[in-house]
Amino acid sequence: MRSARERTAWTIAVVALVAGAAVAWWKADQWLPQAIPWVEKAWGRLMRPGDDSLPPEKKGAQGATGARGTASAPAPQLRKCIQEGRTVYTDQPCAPGGQEHKVNGEVTSFPRSP
Repeated sequence: MRSARERTAWTIAVVALVAGAAVAWWKADQWLPQAIPWVEKAWGRLMRPGDDSLPPEKKGAQGATGARGTASAPAPQLRKCIQEGRTVYTDQPCAPGGQEHKVNGEVTSFPRSP
């Protein structure tokens, strides 16, 4: 069995922990917006570590290739084609009869669901 002093110390520690959790929950709207970007960044590093997390002997071997294969492969030129009121983004030349427009910014697309 624990001594009276040890039980008192553990009781104080548990009460302080519960009180701290209650205050954090009560004031979450003040600190959570600042904490979310940090948590997302830490979570991203844990789930997808970058080249800076590799050991020195592996950095040189994997540093030459990127996510697209080789570092020398150029990124495809994105094109915005408008034809008959439809807008299509592609890396190929526009179909005959279509008008090519400049793409401003980035485009993220997903395939249509069947």
